Amino acid sequence: MEKFRHLGLSETLLHELQKKGFSEPTEIQAAVIPLLLGSDVDIIGQAQTGTGKTAAFGLPLVETIDEHTGSVRAIILVPTRELAIQVSDEINSLKGKKKIRILPVYGGQSMTEQMRHIKAGIDIVVGTPGRIMDHLRRKSLCLENVSYAVLDEADEMLNMGFIDDVETILSKTNPEKRTLLFSATMSDHILKIAQRHMRKYEVISVKKNSLTVAQTEQKYYQVSSSDKFEALRRILDIESDFYGLIFCGTKSIVDELAGRLVEWGYNAEGIHGDYSQSQRESTLNKFRKKRVNILVATDVAARGIDITDLTHVINYSLPRDAESYIHRIGRTGRAGKKGTAITFVSASELRKLTAISRITKTEIRREQLPSISDIIHAKKDRLSCDLRAIREQGLHGEYLEIAAQMLNESDPADILAALMKHVFKGELEKSNYPEIKQIKDSPAKRGNPHIKGGAENVVVSLGKRDGLTPKKLLRFIQNESNIQAKSIREITIKESVSFLSVHPGDADRIVKAFKNHRRNSKPLVYTSAPSVASKNKKIGSRWHRA
Repeated sequence: MEKFRHLGLSETLLHELQKKGFSEPTEIQAAVIPLLLGSDVDIIGQAQTGTGKTAAFGLPLVETIDEHTGSVRAIILVPTRELAIQVSDEINSLKGKKKIRILPVYGGQSMTEQMRHIKAGIDIVVGTPGRIMDHLRRKSLCLENVSYAVLDEADEMLNMGFIDDVETILSKTNPEKRTLLFSATMSDHILKIAQRHMRKYEVISVKKNSLTVAQTEQKYYQVSSSDKFEALRRILDIESDFYGLIFCGTKSIVDELAGRLVEWGYNAEGIHGDYSQSQRESTLNKFRKKRVNILVATDVAARGIDITDLTHVINYSLPRDAESYIHRIGRTGRAGKKGTAITFVSASELRKLTAISRITKTEIRREQLPSISDIIHAKKDRLSCDLRAIREQGLHGEYLEIAAQMLNESDPADILAALMKHVFKGELEKSNYPEIKQIKDSPAKRGNPHIKGGAENVVVSLGKRDGLTPKKLLRFIQNESNIQAKSIREITIKESVSFLSVHPGDADRIVKAFKNHRRNSKPLVYTSAPSVASKNKKIGSRWHRA
């Protein structure tokens, strides 16, 4: 932990980092942490997801904020609910036993419950601009005592039309605060915001290694939880030279999965936080030397594994957030070599995978699992190649005498088939592979923005005469339902009514979020037949840039 120690972090925090499996700081952490701890400048950081920026600002916040002061000391603005939860969870995991309270605040969550927590005393608020604005209007949130204001993924907030809200929120904060702005891109608009709201600031630019995406093929298979193991076996058996990591969400799943793989004859071992240092080193040594070609691990246990020639990373359990996804798949596709990242998802997890795809700005392609016939055919091809290689290399001399004797007694094909049956048992039998239920395409279309599909229409009983604009309607919908901008394809504003065209499946989510909102005793928001909105003039996507 020496490199972290040199950044100025306390022994208490170093202990927490060590427990989490951190070994050395990332580039953004090494640049930001000492600036935050040892100076009073504001910071602009150009850094993408997966660079460790949450810990870069989260660790100094935990280090410098006093325990339970009774007022909000830091406000962190993020563009989405998913990121609010992710950032909040990450800082919570870093604080250890320090008594500071962190609260994620976003639309779609009970406003009353949020107000209750804030009133009880919160030190760090992580929220979306729309919901923070709601609290400011209700005077349930006071930002006058904040010491830090953090804008995370500022470019995303700009793209989603939140920047006006962001500036309003910043204007309500303590003028003596320190401001941190993080963005993957650095547009003129973002720099102007910095100039208006920052004092003396420094710019730190970190380019994330593009090989993670460029050299890694990313795909997912939609399977039920009960079929995951059989799906994994098919992937392992179709590949001729699998050498990879399989990530699980918990220690118990690691133990169970590694055990089942060994029972089925796979060369696998598991590793997680309960392993002693000697056990960990022994397992990793076997994996590095390829005496074990399958390593089943948790995220924490896999930290520090730096092997450049992994062919695969498999997300047996869906990662908790986009940053974890990047860390996982970044372990393959290195040193100029191609790699494959595979994720197993159930129908209920598709929305989370969509969020990961959007945040990481990568396409995760859906594919169908190999069929039983495909696997048997691949095994036969490998068997033929292996036998041919043994014959060509002359490695079979001690068996020539018995082979000649047997050939004098029986048909050569029968003898060879019997020999292979003796050696390979039931390896080529189709009964080894239970059928897996095939899931139709429609659920994937609802969950993945890269799979084209139809649209569903939502009607809102408000229009131009109510002062509604596309931008206001977008904010209204997002504040209550947390539907993302990219899920709303078209907005049409008429005199007394408005129409939304949304990704299939999102219509029900919007209507449910507004179930208690009524106008003239009728639902304020409801679904319509597809023809209703399509007959109206389309505004297109101009509102995205409003």
